This record gives sequence, structure tokens and C-alpha cells, in this order.
Amino acid sequence: MRRKARQATKAENRPRFWGRHAVEAALANPERDIVRIWATREAAAEFDIPGAVPVTYADAADLGRMVPRDAPHQGVVAEVERLDDILLADLLDRAEDGRPLVVLDQVTDPHNVGAILRSAAAFGALGLVTQDRHAPPESGALAKAASGALETIPWVRVVNLARALEEMAAAGFWRIGLTGEAELTLAEALGPARVALVLGAEGEGMRQNTQSHCDSLARLPISGIESLNVSNAAAIALYAATVAG
Repeated sequence: MRRKARQATKAENRPRFWGRHAVEAALANPERDIVRIWATREAAAEFDIPGAVPVTYADAADLGRMVPRDAPHQGVVAEVERLDDILLADLLDRAEDGRPLVVLDQVTDPHNVGAILRSAAAFGALGLVTQDRHAPPESGALAKAASGALETIPWVRVVNLARALEEMAAAGFWRIGLTGEAELTLAEALGPARVALVLGAEGEGMRQNTQSHCDSLARLPISGIESLNVSNAAAIALYAATVAG
């Protein structure tokens, strides 16, 4: 009974991805196990689905009932296993000059995290680091917002973010915390070849303990508005870091 209960719980916790970019990227990722796929016949014909993956053909209305209301499933839904955890030490071993790390302090909105993963992929970031308990799990909404980047950008979840920032410093990363109250602009704070960009949740921003583990605090030189959405701020910061690198 216990084994059956654990298996049922695991199945209930499996994410369902929808949309062609998210599903195509999951299929292309050798580290991702695809449990099953539901699709219209027209959509299924556009994918290279391994023979071992069960496929159920369904019409668009049936697929719409399998995902959140009004979610753009584009004719395909996939049930997947979550990716295995990645150790921070392993990610830092792959560090290269000019490839920034993105660190999120309690950013919990899956759409924001997905968009940040997409920007990280666009600008060649080394990876994403978040807390384990204060970050969204893998989900269809996050995968859709990431537009495939969930499968390509290493995502490390850590228990203690302050300790993780110390590990980054030991690996030669200059840790820049983005906050609107900083005196320096991001351009003034950049310089070292290895940079970790640290962003906090909208509204609350970075926690004080996180700020204290940064080498520098910087702001984006914006005017006319108080702040940017965290995913927009991350995209601008990644661009600036890439150009500076």
C-alpha cells in the first residue's frame, strides 16, 4: 500500500507541458523523461516522438480541459518527469569568463522565472540559481514562458542562498545585487569577467542577508517609472553583462 501511495503521489506531481516550443524542447532533451503525450493528429505529425512514448490522439477541446483555462496548448500536451537536481559545485566547475550567473532571491512567479530562463538562454548565461523552497516548481506555465529554455539552462536549487553566494565568490564570481536604491549603476559595477547577477522578488526586493553577501549593489539607469518587472530587469542586466564581458 505504501509503494502504491508513493507512486500515486509521484504521478500527481508530474508536470504537464503544453505548447509546441515547450514540448519540442522536452523531447529534444536527453535528460528529460517523457511519460506520455496527448495531441491532435495534425500536431503529432510535426514532432519526432520516440516509439516508446505513448501517444493519445485527442481533439483540441479535450486538450483544453487538460490544461489551465485558456492556456495555448497548440494541439499538444506532454506529461513529463522532473529533471534531476544539479549541484551548485558542478555548475561552478563549468564557469567561463563572460557567462553570467543569474541568482533569484524568492522570486516565485512561474511566468517571471520562465521569462528569465528564456533571457538566460538568449544571452548565454551559465545557469540559474534559486532557493529550493521559495521558487516555483517545474510546471506547464513556467515551461511555456521559458519557450524551451527550461531544457537548456541549468537550474540549481539550493537550501541556503547566502551560502551559495559564498561558493560563487570562492569560484571567482563578482556578485552584483540589483536594487533601485543603489548609488552605482550596473555599468559602473560591472568589470570582472565572472559576474553573478542577483535579483529579488518584485515589491520586497532582495532580503538584507542576500544584499550583505553581494560584492556590489547596483541599479538600472531607468527614469519615469519606479521599477521594472523582475524578468525585464534580468534581461537588461544580462545584456549589459554580456556586452561588458
